[in-house]
Amino acid sequence: MQITEQKSLTREQKEAVGLLSVGTMLEYFDLMLYVHMAVLLNELFFPKTDQFTTSLVSAFAFCSSFIFRPFAALLFGWLGDNIGRKATVVITTFLMSISCVIMANLPTYEQIGISAAWLVTLCRMLQGASSMGEVIGAELYLTETIKPPLQYFYVALMVVANNIGIFTALGVAFLVTSFGLNWRLAFWIGAVIALVGAIARTNLRETPEFVDAKKRINNMLKAVNLPIDKNIAYLHKVSKKNVISYFLIECACPLWFCISYVYCSNLLKTKFGFTPEEIISHNFLVSIIDMFFVVVLMFLVKIFHPIKVLTIRLLIYIIPLLFVANILDYITSPFELLIFQGFILLAPAGYPAQAVFYGYFPVLHRFKCSSLIFATSRALMYVVSSFGLVLLTDKFGYNGLMFLVVPIILGYSYGLLNFIKSNSIGFNLQRLEEEKLG
Repeated sequence: MQITEQKSLTREQKEAVGLLSVGTMLEYFDLMLYVHMAVLLNELFFPKTDQFTTSLVSAFAFCSSFIFRPFAALLFGWLGDNIGRKATVVITTFLMSISCVIMANLPTYEQIGISAAWLVTLCRMLQGASSMGEVIGAELYLTETIKPPLQYFYVALMVVANNIGIFTALGVAFLVTSFGLNWRLAFWIGAVIALVGAIARTNLRETPEFVDAKKRINNMLKAVNLPIDKNIAYLHKVSKKNVISYFLIECACPLWFCISYVYCSNLLKTKFGFTPEEIISHNFLVSIIDMFFVVVLMFLVKIFHPIKVLTIRLLIYIIPLLFVANILDYITSPFELLIFQGFILLAPAGYPAQAVFYGYFPVLHRFKCSSLIFATSRALMYVVSSFGLVLLTDKFGYNGLMFLVVPIILGYSYGLLNFIKSNSIGFNLQRLEEEKLG
């Protein structure tokens, strides 16, 4: 059957795009606020130690947002596949607001000792868990509401919204530290905007693709005289090859983020003597570079298929990434490091092809599969990257980076090649079907 391409959005779709993009931006503002103020907040919530131990503590504080994400993915994946996409994004946004309220009122290490470190870590876990359902929920909602080729652009827009949230978090962190404002004010702002976002999202409707899939299942159950609440989603098989390929692709982004923001922030501190305030200001400029290129990639999917964009991205980066250690050897100024950070952030990742990847999972398994793959890749790679960068570079210098970069590039290449083949087969089958109908 010939697939009809969507040329413009309906009014309801425009409203959904607006609500989801603003909500996603606010959610990532809340999630990344601590990350970009970590150089300041870690000194308030964790005990002061030597530089190496401090780096490990910083890595632990950062990873705490992601290590429990797979469990959150199971929970929110079940909610998304059984109750609906709308309910999931509303619940997760409320959870983010609660975590920000707690963060804004947390006593410091000087006030309550090591309990402060445990409490802030628990808050980070809650934030990481809530953002898990948010990011996948928003992208799936638009994937199932809008048809290609517009689908690719608007799902990519959610990542731009993420980056705007990260950019805004850095901006607020910069203002708070530059003008000597109370850091708690930033988290109160985050709590309020998350609450507003959650309330606004209650106006969304459930995605038609999810509703249609549930309706077809119910009709099948009626036809064979089985109870309607019986779960037969297992009849929809998930390809293990697609799961592995998507996982390998999603493992790339956390490494590039950790190198650019976490590892390079430590370089600014140790090599160039930057203060926490100067590091935040410097990374604010990095986020501007990142934002520019993410927007460029979003508009590229209006011209090229997302898989083709990823292919070109890999071909451009595959050789330079093998010389990352050599590039760092020649960096002698903060400005040169700034360019390096921007370069690394744009290394091959899953963006802007999420809508294509989601389409390879059956509807009634889609939320669980995509969120679990996303969460597991983030949990694994943020832990491996954060601690690995500290331990490997301490032992091998800049060459230690290659122990992480090379496997990621190889895994990413394998995963992308599988989707290139799958996409080519799907395209050829569609052409044959169209020729028969013609």
